[in-house]
Amino acid sequence: MRALTWTGLSPPPPAMVARMMTTSKMVALRRMTPRKDRVCVRATASSSAAVSSGGVVEAVELAEIGDMSKKWTWKGEYSINYFVKSSPEEVTPASQTVLLVHGFGASIPHWRRNINALSKHHTVYAIDLLGFGASEKPPGFSYTMESWAELILNFLEEVVQKPTVLIGNSVGSLACVIAASESQRDLVKGLVLLNCAGGMNNKAVFDDWRIKLLMPLLLLIDFLLKQRGIASALFNRVKDRENLKNILTNVYSNKDNVDDILVEIIAGPANSEGALDAFVSILTGPPGPNPITLIPGITKPVLVLWGDQDGLTPLDGPVGKYFTSLPDQLPNFNLYVLEGVGHCPQDDRPDLVHERLLPWLAQLSST
Repeated sequence: MRALTWTGLSPPPPAMVARMMTTSKMVALRRMTPRKDRVCVRATASSSAAVSSGGVVEAVELAEIGDMSKKWTWKGEYSINYFVKSSPEEVTPASQTVLLVHGFGASIPHWRRNINALSKHHTVYAIDLLGFGASEKPPGFSYTMESWAELILNFLEEVVQKPTVLIGNSVGSLACVIAASESQRDLVKGLVLLNCAGGMNNKAVFDDWRIKLLMPLLLLIDFLLKQRGIASALFNRVKDRENLKNILTNVYSNKDNVDDILVEIIAGPANSEGALDAFVSILTGPPGPNPITLIPGITKPVLVLWGDQDGLTPLDGPVGKYFTSLPDQLPNFNLYVLEGVGHCPQDDRPDLVHERLLPWLAQLSST
């Protein structure tokens, strides 16, 4: 049995929310062994010859990210924080422009272990979605997956202004999928999905008996979160640094990467004005379009990387099973399952991610 845990980088499971509201035990969900015949390739730590077994990579300092960040006004109203590193060592026909899109509760610095590796040969943009990081958190805003997808497309059109590879984690991946499916221009050149979420929150059922079983609890949580005092108390517990570090230690396979910097990346923005409203709106709002209905309409090249120790979007769940079946169905899909990696592969084991991502980007121009 694997206890259901929350990384702080995807909407917290209903069982965890209930546990924070009460003293009841955390719900445990059974984790089945994924079917290997549905998986393209399984990547392990031993397969990475260029990086040490500890998965250590060069990370960008938070101060550098802060100093290089810029502001863009979305829809003439909302301040959006973004970062760009556009001085690759070698510009070749294989050089790409990429946009990094974080997951729930995270922000641009969650890509700090990936930016340097990518920027050696590519132009790297990263964005704080509305409601996260240093971007605005407007009071009363109703957050939806569709609004984040619209933000991404508008950013590509107004700021990047060239075909771009979207790279997302968790709900950031889903936002990228929606953006690619809705793009009416040649703005999206390809997709990289890291443990793609099934919805903005846990109300995205996908015929999962586990979520169906918890649906009454989900509805109760929705009601309780709309009570300001209860929501505030829960949010204060969620963003407590000691709680966050304990949770992250349980879900990251590479414990060395669960450091005080990671905790600060998640906890820091949660103390800014509007963060509580964003938290409540995201957890109680509609789950949004599901990737299962959108993926068949995407013809651009897609790379899927999936940590097999993910308790939030597990391989044996409906979304995980669907994605592992895609290489047999769609010629534009490549899938790699990363062994011993959790919900946030880019930070948990960036070496394994780079091993698959960098060659895929290099050959993208010829596809």
